[in-house]
Amino acid sequence: MADLRTSLCGHDLRNPLVLASGIWGSSPHTLLRLGEAGAGAVTSKSCSLAPRAGHRNPTVLQWQAGLINAVGLSNPGARAERDDLLLAKADLARLGVPLIASVFGATAGDYAACVGIIADAHPDLVELNISCPNVADEFGRPFSANPASAAAVTTAAREGYHGSLLVKLSPNVADIASVARAVADAGADGITAVNTLGPGMLIDVRARTLILTNRVGGISGPALFPIALRCVHDIARAVSIPIIGTGGVSSGEDALAMVMAGATAVGIGSALSAHGDQTFQRITREMTSIMQQEGIRDLDEIRGCIHDV
Repeated sequence: MADLRTSLCGHDLRNPLVLASGIWGSSPHTLLRLGEAGAGAVTSKSCSLAPRAGHRNPTVLQWQAGLINAVGLSNPGARAERDDLLLAKADLARLGVPLIASVFGATAGDYAACVGIIADAHPDLVELNISCPNVADEFGRPFSANPASAAAVTTAAREGYHGSLLVKLSPNVADIASVARAVADAGADGITAVNTLGPGMLIDVRARTLILTNRVGGISGPALFPIALRCVHDIARAVSIPIIGTGGVSSGEDALAMVMAGATAVGIGSALSAHGDQTFQRITREMTSIMQQEGIRDLDEIRGCIHDV
């Protein structure tokens, strides 16, 4: 039997599949449901210090090759999120499913303060979302846009938090490896790669109008997968810390490709919109089948193997 177990920043996962942030919210019921559905770990929707309403509907649209979204980081604020995550943590711990709490902010200080609040929920890992592409008009350039800004946020969060710290990077940069090195040097324990691509735009030709209320939004789903795979490959060549390879993964073959590119774990997001919460079990079955056919005993055997080609 193929062994899908992996370890992410010292936390044991029964399989490498991680619920990506934002796709299905942060309610304790939802996070537990996806843990029960087979996720190896789950990530909460990103929260900020103060509540955010986000953008007006329509905010998410299915298109030919995935999703375009401009949800606008809606969330109830860090204190309300902390209370929800406290409930989720207890139930997930009984399943042996690690909880990753995602945060964002307008300044490095905001990230540090938000992490301080969320840490009271005792998540297994904290993810710094420094790369959302559809709120740039509000926050300016994402911190992921250059190594110095990315490192500054990481340093600020690390100073007051001593648990496992992930940093979520953007594909919208010329040299993602340099950003990865910067956050690793600043104290990140791992990297999530990548966030959505863009922003992009869709037009309703018959109505002669833009479809999203926000005009533009981030691109995810299968169209993003080859780009995300290349980003993971480049990051794995640049740093030795774990990577959650995220972006357009929709099959067991995609997941194994991410591992071969260097990922320790694999994020699942948009595929849930198309296939529901059975997605985790389906992908793990597909991974197991391919590994058995190819004589692969465990993920360590193939992790990063493409770098030897």
